[in-house]
Amino acid sequence: MNPNSKIYVAGHRGLVGSAIWKNLQEKGFTNLVGKSSSDLDLTDYISTKKFFETEKPEYVFLAAAYVGGIIANNTYRADFITKNLQIQNNVISLAHLYGVKKLLFLGSTCIYPKEAHQPISENELLTNVLEYTNEPYAIAKIAGLKMCESYNIQYGTNFISVMPTNLYGPNDNFDLEKSHVLPALIRKIHLSKSLMENNWEAVKQDLNKRPVENISGENTNEEITSVLNKYGIFEDRVELWGTGKPMREFLWSEEMADACVFIMKNVDFKDLHNGKEIRNTHINIGTGKDISIKDLSGLIAKTVGYEGKILFDSSKPDGTMKKLTDVSKLNSLGWKHKIEIEQGVEKIKEWYSENKLYDK
Repeated sequence: MNPNSKIYVAGHRGLVGSAIWKNLQEKGFTNLVGKSSSDLDLTDYISTKKFFETEKPEYVFLAAAYVGGIIANNTYRADFITKNLQIQNNVISLAHLYGVKKLLFLGSTCIYPKEAHQPISENELLTNVLEYTNEPYAIAKIAGLKMCESYNIQYGTNFISVMPTNLYGPNDNFDLEKSHVLPALIRKIHLSKSLMENNWEAVKQDLNKRPVENISGENTNEEITSVLNKYGIFEDRVELWGTGKPMREFLWSEEMADACVFIMKNVDFKDLHNGKEIRNTHINIGTGKDISIKDLSGLIAKTVGYEGKILFDSSKPDGTMKKLTDVSKLNSLGWKHKIEIEQGVEKIKEWYSENKLYDK
């Protein structure tokens, strides 16, 4: 892969894709191709085929996906499995059909069993039952990595799968229902802080940027308060699902992107197996360090300057109690993270602020 190589970043406007796009630009790659979901529906085979036929990319980062947090995963189960399978099937099969030199498929560490041995190595895949709440999404991602392996084995392609841990960073999804845990915490604590300070301008600015159930800053204070209360946001407290005890690993999205570009440039499928039965060739991307949801919420509150209470509703599910990746394979290939969670939370708070979602 050289600076003039034609590189397609599928999902280039999302959390993952935008970070990869930025990293490629910083490394001097100039021939980048990206299409928004409104311009190219990757669930539509005919449209996707026309794109590959016209653009003929040499390298593909498959970062496009239908994603969300625990509530969204558990509620929109059919959407999560169907849309992700459609995207993967179309892009991977067409990458082979049109001679893509190398493809990087991005999955998730939710592919691992609920009771996987900790830290979770790549060999834990398919050894036990998946976490129920995100099972459809996990199955779709497992299918994607197996599709890459199978195409490599049968057709000699060079398609590599990576499984990033929980990500956060610029261009994240801060939807209160569908976002991942860390951005949801950032937004909930910010909104509660604004209510506590009677800063309705900040609340309305936030809701104008991202309405909640069609409630924006144009609605009445009573209507806004009602919908925020529904999501556990009050003027004196934030209420969160579960006990706060689950341990989670978090990776700054721009570091994930750096790892992905490193792998695309330096690692081939042949480097990831040496046996007759080829399996578990995917690569975990993470930090190898974790923090409890309770401690994370406290860290965010301290960083934002929030003085209200953070309460946990133990009647709601926790999900998997511990999920920490074994990143020894990635480290042995030559890449290691640098940004710790404390620095990352400060960075995402600054990004949130700079995008006019709340005052510093």
